[in-house]
Amino acid sequence: MKNFVSKENQVLINKFKFYLKVEKGLANNTLDSYLSDIERFAEFLGKNKLDEIDPSFLEEYINTLYKRGLEDSTVARRSSSLKNFYKFLHSEDIISIPIYEKFPSPQISRKLPVVLTEQEVDNLLQAVKLKDKYGIRDRALLEFVYSTGARVSEVISLRKSDIDFDQQIVRIFGKGRKERFVPIARIAAKYCKTYMENARLEFLKGKNSNIFFLNRFGDKLSRMGIWKIFAKYVKLADIEKHVSPHTLRHSFATHLLKGGANLRVVQTLLGHSSINTTQIYTNIDQSYLQEVHKLYHPRA
Repeated sequence: MKNFVSKENQVLINKFKFYLKVEKGLANNTLDSYLSDIERFAEFLGKNKLDEIDPSFLEEYINTLYKRGLEDSTVARRSSSLKNFYKFLHSEDIISIPIYEKFPSPQISRKLPVVLTEQEVDNLLQAVKLKDKYGIRDRALLEFVYSTGARVSEVISLRKSDIDFDQQIVRIFGKGRKERFVPIARIAAKYCKTYMENARLEFLKGKNSNIFFLNRFGDKLSRMGIWKIFAKYVKLADIEKHVSPHTLRHSFATHLLKGGANLRVVQTLLGHSSINTTQIYTNIDQSYLQEVHKLYHPRA
């Protein structure tokens, strides 16, 4: 039977919600994920107050999650959510002791993201036929993502005014509405300009919108809409890897590093707040080097 969240605990959760939404500017899906993790912990506590526990409660909670068979990544995410929650309580002087410093940190084996080879990316792009407005839009969309490494959420909210075709620079608003400027490759810019000057007007159907990539109704594309576009051309290109639109972002970073780009530069282009997040792509590149070594070294 599901436990209830006490009124006292719900008040604290609501304060954290306001902080995440108003001060941190988190997207709704990220916000919901945080709150869900904390509410589950509050349900576990029952009548115990969130602001009166010690780290042993969290240790017991994490052990319970493992006993339920949850994956390491899920347990680590819930622990991280709670650590951020208690950092907030401490910063607001709701709790006097920084107990989050003693919270256990589950160690997880970080899986390398799937990436496409340069040839597979080319096959994907060439699979788009420019015979109508949909093909023109789709080629521009895929070229844009691979050229800029933008997240799907960033592509959805991209505005016409965010692309400077003369300077070949794109303004992207990332997580927490953080602004960054990313170069766009000449070829990608060419396809985006062709789409903007021709096909985009057909999608608008007389509507007034500054959103760059539009669906057939003249409105912004949805996450599912972009996923369907990507899946269509993955199939046409005969790519058998289990991939998603985010794979183009992974491929963008990996190919830059493989070409000799500085890790800090790639971090900036991706909009990562920590270089540790970007570091994972160096592991992918090392895997590539190992493959080449095995293939060509006479004693491998």
